[in-house]
Amino acid sequence: MSPAHLIALAPEELVALLGAHGVACTPGEARRLLAHVVSDGAHDLRAMKKPVARAVREAVGALTVDERPTVIERARDEADGFEKLLLRATDGALFEAVRIPLHKPGRYSVCLSSQVGCAMRCAFCATGRLGLTRNLRADEMVAAFLAARAELAPGERLSGAVFMGQGEPLANYDEVLRAARVLSHPCGGRVEAKNISISTAGLVPQMLRYAEEGHRYRLIVSLHSAIPERRQRLMPVAGQWSLHELAGAIRRLHARTGDRVTVAWVVLAGVNTGDDEVQALRALLGDVPLRINLIDVNPVELPAGLPTDGERGGPETFVRASPAELALFLDRLQLLGQPIVRRYSGGQNRHAACGMLAARRQAADSRAGDDAL
Repeated sequence: MSPAHLIALAPEELVALLGAHGVACTPGEARRLLAHVVSDGAHDLRAMKKPVARAVREAVGALTVDERPTVIERARDEADGFEKLLLRATDGALFEAVRIPLHKPGRYSVCLSSQVGCAMRCAFCATGRLGLTRNLRADEMVAAFLAARAELAPGERLSGAVFMGQGEPLANYDEVLRAARVLSHPCGGRVEAKNISISTAGLVPQMLRYAEEGHRYRLIVSLHSAIPERRQRLMPVAGQWSLHELAGAIRRLHARTGDRVTVAWVVLAGVNTGDDEVQALRALLGDVPLRINLIDVNPVELPAGLPTDGERGGPETFVRASPAELALFLDRLQLLGQPIVRRYSGGQNRHAACGMLAARRQAADSRAGDDAL
């Protein structure tokens, strides 16, 4: 049996793990251990501020591992303060995280990946061109959070986390929720649950499971079109579940939480900004309290060595809506009577913005490996 990963264990899980091996660990000791490795970001259990019993410490050392990915590149966009981190996992896999400045000075959120690559193949997103290599483990996601936090200056704080980086979070459901629990724990990442968002391209069974389990994190549904044929062109995953099924899952989510459901809409000039979209959205979800997040599309610049469109399909070339087209779309959306949020997508100069994460060094590493064969 493989050792458990320490920074992904909630206190009650650590108590149960040690108890199964005949070692008594109190809830207080487990909380102190989590605080040491996550809240404090430390490694050496012998340096704990409030020590635990020696038998507990030794058992933790024997039964768990604390192997964290290494930050191998940093890219800061000086225009807006976004910073992208490229991390290498212990098996060599590369993935990214982005530190996002918030409106309040000294406060940041972090955009976390949930997979190495992505299988969704959304037409406007670079990450899908990578294909899916593997899921990230919960400890790797927590470690990415800790790596982003380590970049902060004294007095600054990570007060939010969004699972919107590489990958489809709900395709890695259990590990993402495990990571979110650690990040929101008072002895863990200390991020309030309401400040943790999990994005999905619309995996209906997992959305229904999420609703029934009653999680308090914000689930953001990537919609992008309310017209079936158009949405399937933009998001091939739409071929697995109809818009009617997706709308049912959104209704269920609202019924369980009582909150508005956030839907994301990447604005594509000449594609999904017409009156037909507004009318289709009204027919589909006009009875559900929504929050509509509008996101500007970003140019997809792929690293050399990735497959061409013909080899893997997409992404198509999309451009941002002009100010006039966007203003008209906003006017049309007002008819829905739903709050609309323009979500800023920064970090474009460093390929750290929405839809641009493609582990740019990965292609270079792959070519180097091929050359060596």
